[in-house]
Amino acid sequence: DYLMYSLLDAVVDHYFLILENLEEHINKTEEEVGEDPRISTLENIHRLKKEIIFLRRATWPLREIAGRLERLETPLICQETRLFLRDVYDHIIQIIEITESFQDIVASLLDLYLSSASNKMNSIMKVLTLVATIFIPLTFLAGIYGMNFHYMPELQWRWGYPALIGIMLAVGAAMVIYFKRKRWF
Repeated sequence: DYLMYSLLDAVVDHYFLILENLEEHINKTEEEVGEDPRISTLENIHRLKKEIIFLRRATWPLREIAGRLERLETPLICQETRLFLRDVYDHIIQIIEITESFQDIVASLLDLYLSSASNKMNSIMKVLTLVATIFIPLTFLAGIYGMNFHYMPELQWRWGYPALIGIMLAVGAAMVIYFKRKRWF
């Protein structure tokens, strides 16, 4: 009975080493998400999630075994060993609780990654929208004066071309100033 306990205890103790290693990986991934999340960060999050699920599936039957051995009424297990088995059972419960907390942490890391990626995309879309908003009126003016009409009075003016360029620059500058005052730029 003591040999069985020793083997079970050795297995459970190695789970704690695995948990420490997993915690280091979670902390590294958490730093990556906070600093500069990339696709590799998302892959790390999914790998961690799979490892935690695998660990939980491996420890769950062990909990059942330790619990049954502790409660089993047989002369093969003496009373002193039952106390040790109770200790192993408590360690297994602790491992399961730690894996559940790791699952919550990894889920929150995934949410944080997705939120960060969304914020990054929103800032890129904001810049692209501002650039498009500035160039739409300029494109409109260039489109109108790019038409080949014979009876546009401005075409006969000596300063028509520089005036149009000046109007386009003024419109672009006015929009940039407006956006800066609104703090969109």
